[in-house]
Amino acid sequence: MSASRLVAASLFALLVPITLVGWAGPGSATGSGADPGSSSAADADAGSVDEPAASVSVLVGSGQRIRLQALPQIVQHGRGVASPDAARAAITATIRPARAGRRVQLQVQQGEAWAVVATTEQDGRGRAEFASTAAVGGQAQIYRVRAMGARGLAPLTSGTVSTARWLDATWTDEFSGSHLHPVWNHRGRDYVHGSRRSCSKGDPSAVRVGGGTVRLSVVQDPSATSRCRIRGRDAVSGRFAYRLNGHIGTEGSYAFRYGVAAARVKFHRLRGQHGAFWLQPAGGMYPGALGSEIDVVEYFGDDHPQGGLATFVHRYDGRRRISSGGWVPRQSSFLASRRDGWSKRYHVFSVEWTPRTLVFRIDGQESARMSRGVSDVRQFPILSLIAADYEIPKIKARHLPQHMYVDWVRVWETGADAEHRSSPD
Repeated sequence: MSASRLVAASLFALLVPITLVGWAGPGSATGSGADPGSSSAADADAGSVDEPAASVSVLVGSGQRIRLQALPQIVQHGRGVASPDAARAAITATIRPARAGRRVQLQVQQGEAWAVVATTEQDGRGRAEFASTAAVGGQAQIYRVRAMGARGLAPLTSGTVSTARWLDATWTDEFSGSHLHPVWNHRGRDYVHGSRRSCSKGDPSAVRVGGGTVRLSVVQDPSATSRCRIRGRDAVSGRFAYRLNGHIGTEGSYAFRYGVAAARVKFHRLRGQHGAFWLQPAGGMYPGALGSEIDVVEYFGDDHPQGGLATFVHRYDGRRRISSGGWVPRQSSFLASRRDGWSKRYHVFSVEWTPRTLVFRIDGQESARMSRGVSDVRQFPILSLIAADYEIPKIKARHLPQHMYVDWVRVWETGADAEHRSSPD
């Protein structure tokens, strides 16, 4: 059965604050600009609605500013597999001046009226984040927010935004069937001694498709007749069993420039390897190359002292490699409950990529933002569970294999290169 399916005609009707939210052939994302479209309203309190509503609106009034943005369906944490069509859209309001704790309502248009569907509080950076239904009966939803009066600030209602541009993902893989679709290829299939992964390599035997997921594993190499010697300044010296990694990407088959890329992932449990969803330049990553490596998420295991979750951007300035990003702060705040965890349940990790900014999110909540070294070349998605030399000594061979599961991957393109599309056959 094809992994390409049309977006479902109806999604969940329940709307809650995001903080509580514990293919057919290629389609086109609405609009073609590199940044989401924007609109403004002079008197949103009077009930005026922008026609057609864009995915971003900015309203300035009463000494305040509200920027409201509708994002794709990137909110879907849970224990089991799920259709990406059932995920919820993220709606984010950024209000200035910031008033931590200020109550903000999310409202949806119902005919000529507006209904309050959720209420949350503004954080210290001025954001109020929600999860919401993207469509009802196949029709996009129109939203606005109302910021309540707070500490000398009058109530203010934002302009409107629509989910319309995000209803059709440009490219999707839901890993149906029992084999990888041809768009994927296996990466790093040789031991490269002297590198930071001299004792591990990618191999098809470490990748399994079934039950609606792709499982990426780290396993001992059964064909190895010797042990690998590890040495280096960031590794514990010794001899260890060779490893096979699950490491796949769409290089040469699918790449894009600008948009939102997301993957629903449940990570491995133990340290000794790291799972990742990342993007690399279609022309390659090497000294002097254009573009940047965008590590949307990397996970280093449940017991990592920094929490295990990280986001990075790597680029070359001539022959010098420059890195930005680091450990995700306040990682537990992105979990739904104490019983939740990065190796216990699926979470959606995404990046919004524009010519000026990279915004990283976990289930729709912003986790990092970067504006330096933003790539302007086409990039391709990669999924991997890799054992680097510095990690291998951290795990006993008897604790292998380790597994990472990916439920689905989606890209919503917004750039002028959206004609470069491909979908799994």
